[in-house]
Amino acid sequence: MSHPARRAAARLDPLARGLQRVTAHALGPYQTAVVRIGFAATWLFFLLRELPHRHELYGPDSPWGWDMARELISGNGAFTVLMWSDSTLWFEFVYAVAVLASALFLLGWRTRTMSVLFMIGVLSLQNRSIFMGDGGDNVIHLMAIYLVFTRCGQVWSLDARRRARARGARVDSLGGAVDSMGRAVEVDRTGAPGAADRIGPVLWWVLGIALALVTGMGELDRFWLVLFWGMWASQGLWWAAGRRSPYGAPRRLLDVVANLAHNAALLVIMVEACLIYATAGWYKVQGSRWQDGTAVYYPLNLDYFSPWPALSDLLSSHGTMVMLITYGTVIVQVAFPFTLFNRRVKNVLLAVMICEHAVIAVVLGLPFFSLAMIAADAVFLPTPFLRRLGNGLARARGALCARLPVPRSLRGRVRVVPHQHPQDGAHARQEGEQGHEEARQTHVGFGA
Repeated sequence: MSHPARRAAARLDPLARGLQRVTAHALGPYQTAVVRIGFAATWLFFLLRELPHRHELYGPDSPWGWDMARELISGNGAFTVLMWSDSTLWFEFVYAVAVLASALFLLGWRTRTMSVLFMIGVLSLQNRSIFMGDGGDNVIHLMAIYLVFTRCGQVWSLDARRRARARGARVDSLGGAVDSMGRAVEVDRTGAPGAADRIGPVLWWVLGIALALVTGMGELDRFWLVLFWGMWASQGLWWAAGRRSPYGAPRRLLDVVANLAHNAALLVIMVEACLIYATAGWYKVQGSRWQDGTAVYYPLNLDYFSPWPALSDLLSSHGTMVMLITYGTVIVQVAFPFTLFNRRVKNVLLAVMICEHAVIAVVLGLPFFSLAMIAADAVFLPTPFLRRLGNGLARARGALCARLPVPRSLRGRVRVVPHQHPQDGAHARQEGEQGHEEARQTHVGFGA
């Protein structure tokens, strides 16, 4: 090869490596798992807390009546299955499915299917009464759509536990596959060759029949028909390819497509989080109360945002503290998108924002808004921190299970792996290097 040709090939090497990485790996498995758990838990807790008031929020007793909602939706084209019938029984069924899908999505059971049902539950309830929500509901609304296109069940899920057991991998007490040194590894396959999966096909057929009935009723427009039927067909194709030839060309092609969709959705989630903070910060800069440092004082003195009046009075009585919080909020929100290329500064601001949302949850009484924003921030958490967090939770659960009496029927189902060096040093070093390489490959968050 001539020198010009070698120089041209050298210039294309970074592009080739980047293309190979985004097609061969679903990046950020720990980040997407935390985002999945965070948003599913937030929506589940909200639905459970509002269970006594569900009829007033989204049901037949809502001030925003069914006829008014139908008229609005006919104009804006929003998706909600609650407009298919004004029956109370139908509303109770949809609400129950939304709760169940959120719980199963949180646990990571049949994650691809539950992500679609989770999205349907979120869109159906929120679009039924759009004036009942706040900023946190808007974030959940968007993330529920994005999570459908991610492979957010690679780790910390029941799906990961099932795949690890099917392939003979070791399983820790959080349900993840681990190497001999106790480090988490990804098992990114549907299972071992020939592994029987009876629940998946049954669930696929049941949902296919339900989708056929809905299609026959004519309740879905063309966009949603194409989307839902496409997802249903792709899931069947995925299962068939994995069943007949798990390492063949069709399965590898499906893996590439799924990785591209996952990585694109992960990028969109990160950009969305940056846009939320950037727009919030720049709009605050234009407000006169934020400019003079008194903006935080006013919500602290509103009864609606004062679940703890004594605490609100204590904070609002210190002018210097109010000014520092006001200016600090604007600075952090405006600066955060610009710090993503510096790992240390980004991690510091990320910790500050998470603490800020925790304070908002307690002081202003906005727990679900704060949980939604913390779940969105989790996409930027460093991979080593999440690995240590998972290992710590696994050790804590293992220690708790060792002290508690375990029923005989459950013994042997969960094998707690001690986090210590094995005796066979050469084999351990080889697996350790492999785990380090996997950690480097899953390292996302603009240098996180």
